[in-house]
Amino acid sequence: MPEQVNRADLETKVQAMYRDVAQNPHGEFHFEMGRVMAERLGYRPDDLDRIPAEAIDSFAGVGYYFHFLDDMEGARVLDLGSGSGMDSFLASLITGPTGSVIGLDMTDAQRAKAEALRRRFGVRNLTWVKGYIEAAPFEDGSFDVVVSNGVINLAVDKPQVFREIARLLRPGGRLAIADIVTDVLLPETISCDATLWAACIGGAWQVERYRQAIEDAGLRIVADQVNDQYRFLSDNAQGATKKFGVKSVSLRADKL
Repeated sequence: MPEQVNRADLETKVQAMYRDVAQNPHGEFHFEMGRVMAERLGYRPDDLDRIPAEAIDSFAGVGYYFHFLDDMEGARVLDLGSGSGMDSFLASLITGPTGSVIGLDMTDAQRAKAEALRRRFGVRNLTWVKGYIEAAPFEDGSFDVVVSNGVINLAVDKPQVFREIARLLRPGGRLAIADIVTDVLLPETISCDATLWAACIGGAWQVERYRQAIEDAGLRIVADQVNDQYRFLSDNAQGATKKFGVKSVSLRADKL
């Protein structure tokens, strides 16, 4: 039986790291953050100009996926692992006043920052909920669209995350995500390292295994791309990227 990362240790490290992301976005991390990176990934400057700059400062996503989503006006949207809220704020603009967006995140500091920004900017169709992406506190079929950016790789039980997404989506609902995957299976020296896992490397799955977990949950992948513009910063992370083909992908999958 393969060894697994210690879940309690992982949660502690993930919460600590993303508390720092919220409170000290200009600190040193394994990964890039902020507006320059967001624009390089494909986010439109005009859209970013319309949302809180502080949310963009703490943006630690790994790709762009909104171009995979057609008409979203009036949609019920769930952002899994919403962080300081950049994608949630963008989704709230796209869905408009008749739509609604919920950001789900386990890290108190991220939600506190996002809520302070929501209040300051008077955004009314956006709320934040504390919870885990493997067991979201919502009823079946509650959402038209589920989005997530650079988060599912952090989950220990990825098949359960995709089953949960399928449960939450209405029939015909859409999933759009960006995440970290690998070309080859990571060795246990990396996959059991909670620090590398929290840095979005250790938990990355081999891409075909990742895609199969999505399909097994009852979701059909209809579009995907590799995000060549995403890159890690630290020497350790760059070494893993070269050796194991660690990369960012974006995709859309529809509920059957």
